[in-house]
Amino acid sequence: MANFDPAYMKTMGFEGGYGDDPNDAGGETYKGISRVYNPSWSGWKVIDAKKSELGFPKNLDTDQELLANVKSFYKANYWDVNLLDSFTEQDVAEELFDTGVNLGVVRAATFLQQSLNYLNRNGSLYEDIVEDGKIGKKTMKVMGIYLEHDKPTYLLKVLNVLQGMHYLSYMKKSPTQEKYTRGWFSRVEISKK
Repeated sequence: MANFDPAYMKTMGFEGGYGDDPNDAGGETYKGISRVYNPSWSGWKVIDAKKSELGFPKNLDTDQELLANVKSFYKANYWDVNLLDSFTEQDVAEELFDTGVNLGVVRAATFLQQSLNYLNRNGSLYEDIVEDGKIGKKTMKVMGIYLEHDKPTYLLKVLNVLQGMHYLSYMKKSPTQEKYTRGWFSRVEISKK
């Protein structure tokens, strides 16, 4: 079964610390948690209190309670919601987790379902599944069938192609977002397995 801790550490390598970029649709963020999309997260009270202290924002990274809050937020909202503990392939769980953090858990789940549909060998392995953005018993069953017949490599490649296509499409609609291209594409990994 997949393990949250290495996935979390890998994703935190992309997320960084505190930011308040006016061009970022997420607005003020801490370790990737957006105030715009998560205004009720309890960590914002701690961050707001620390803004008046000397050494802000570096003082955030030494607050162990805040750091534990960040980790539990990600576990509940980005790992558990997509049943990633149940995944047998750590690489696939890590990919879904990171994509969920960056693009939303529904989009990550939809990418998985689309990928599985592209890889079903025209329905000879299993029938297409509904691409509803919810990982449940049917998605897990189909992924198990896929993994009995193929390496996770192809699944990871299709997931990354869908992720990359999303970034390109988003930048075409919003050219100001091109400044994030290198950061976004550092998250698109092509498996070497």
